[in-house]
Amino acid sequence: MYKDTKNTTMKIDFTKSSDGLIPAIIQDSITKHVLMLGYMNEEALQETNKSKKVTFFSRSKQRLWTKGEESGNYLEVVSIKNDCDQDTLLIQVQPVGPTCHTGADTCWDEKNEETFGFISTLENIIEERKNDLDNQESYVASLFTKGINKIAQKVGEEAVEVVIEAKDSDDNLFLNESADLLFHYLILLQAKGFTMKDITKTLRQRHQ
Repeated sequence: MYKDTKNTTMKIDFTKSSDGLIPAIIQDSITKHVLMLGYMNEEALQETNKSKKVTFFSRSKQRLWTKGEESGNYLEVVSIKNDCDQDTLLIQVQPVGPTCHTGADTCWDEKNEETFGFISTLENIIEERKNDLDNQESYVASLFTKGINKIAQKVGEEAVEVVIEAKDSDDNLFLNESADLLFHYLILLQAKGFTMKDITKTLRQRHQ
């Protein structure tokens, strides 16, 4: 029997495969990107629980293998979860360095960066406009051209509008003003040289 992060018992069925191995999906606990897939037997899982570093059973070496034992790029365990069929593990980690032996962040050659869905799309557009100040048709470019004082002023104006609408009963207006505030705040962040990643980093530090 094993314990998950909620200290509840996990029943893991290692007998479903003839070699006693089960797949272990490795996921970054912050970015939620899948970093790699490995295989564990019962002994590998016991070692992972003990050391708090992900340890697999290497099919090529035919022995236990702690990821990072040679490179130093360990996978530090945050949580371990079992799936509904009790034969696949989801292990959330904090990676120390790149995960793939090629030097890539993931075994799918992806950047292991924190993203925020459509907010990240907006940030990319804002960055493009920031780098194209000659675009006279761009409202965002015009704000960057006018400078930090104008951008900060717009954030203040939109914040006041949000407060006003929050006291009213028109949810549609409140949501629209909130969207305007967030949009202009993203512009202000980039004007100061920051992005949402810096804000979430600060919030995580406070949470700790």
